[in-house]
Amino acid sequence: MKDKTIDYVLRTTWLTVQKMYNEEASKFESTMATGFTLLSIDPEEGTPSTSLGPKMGMEATSLSRILKTMETRGLIERKPNPEDGRGVLIYLTDFGREKRGYSRDRVLKFNEAIRKNVPLEKLITFYEVADTINDLISNKKIYTNEVNNTNINR
Repeated sequence: MKDKTIDYVLRTTWLTVQKMYNEEASKFESTMATGFTLLSIDPEEGTPSTSLGPKMGMEATSLSRILKTMETRGLIERKPNPEDGRGVLIYLTDFGREKRGYSRDRVLKFNEAIRKNVPLEKLITFYEVADTINDLISNKKIYTNEVNNTNINR
C-alpha cells in the first residue's frame, strides 16, 4: 500500500463503490447517478434545480441529462418555484419516492457494513483525512506558488 499514491487509492476505491452501487441499482432498473439524485431531492419540499448541482457536486450539463431521464421515467416532476418565478423546483413523484427508498436502503446497508468492519477510531480518522483533503483542494492550498517552490532544472 505504501507505493500507491493517495489519489490512486481514492480513485480506485471510489470506482469500486460506484460499481457496487450501479450493480445494486440495476436490480431496480436504475443507476447510481439516479439514486444519488433521488437522495438529494427533498422528499417533502422539493429542491430548487439551481441548488441541486452544487449540493451533489455535479456540473449543470450532467445533471440536466440525469433530470431529463428521470422526468421521462416518471421519477420527478418540475414545478415553477412560487417564491421565484424564474426558478424551478424538482419534486419526487410517488414512483420517485419508492425508488428513493431503495437507494436509501442500499446506502444505509453499505454504511452499516463499513461501520461493522472498521473500528470507530479509524472511521473518525478517515473522515478527518477526507476533510483535510477537501479543505486543501477547496482552498487551493496544494498548487499555489508551485513555480516558486520547485526547482524546474532538477
